[in-house]
Amino acid sequence: MQTENLLKQVAFIKEIDKLKYIQRKTKLFNSDRHENDAEHSWHLAMMTIVLAEHSDKPIDVLKVLKMVLMHDIVEIDAGDTFIYDTQKNHTNTDEELIAAKRIFGLLPKEQAEEFIAIWQEFEEGITDEAKFAKSMDRFEPLLQNVSNNGGTWAEFNVPYQKVYDKKKAIKDGSATIWEYAEDLINKSVEKGILKK
Repeated sequence: MQTENLLKQVAFIKEIDKLKYIQRKTKLFNSDRHENDAEHSWHLAMMTIVLAEHSDKPIDVLKVLKMVLMHDIVEIDAGDTFIYDTQKNHTNTDEELIAAKRIFGLLPKEQAEEFIAIWQEFEEGITDEAKFAKSMDRFEPLLQNVSNNGGTWAEFNVPYQKVYDKKKAIKDGSATIWEYAEDLINKSVEKGILKK
């Protein structure tokens, strides 16, 4: 028997398929093809599983997985905001909250409330889980840009200090991963793929 909950959940599952069409500025590793939001979220989930041991604090890995899989769903309505955009701030906006309420609101009430709360926790970036999730979110495009000879840094003429300032959020979740990331940033300057 089809329950009302099941019908709502299937409607949500169909809606989030649209995430596969949201193109990011970053490109796949060693590639000219732009990554989409669904690929980005999947990659962050795998990174979370693989790199969880490097979190500075004990974390609930399942909660981090929920965060990284859900964090960009709002972009179905709000669109992707490039982290180095000079016109639009890359922070939680009213537009994104409206999107979260609409999209997660397709689910049964309790699930909708839980998912909105998880999304908000990620956006606020205060809990240990949110800090680690944000570390993954900042680390993946760094690796991509390095693999693509500067990638979006070169394409949009993003200077070292701006990259450094955005990426240092990695440190809040993992000092170990930040040490690795900081070294990559500095080596990118040496290689001439990031301008100081």
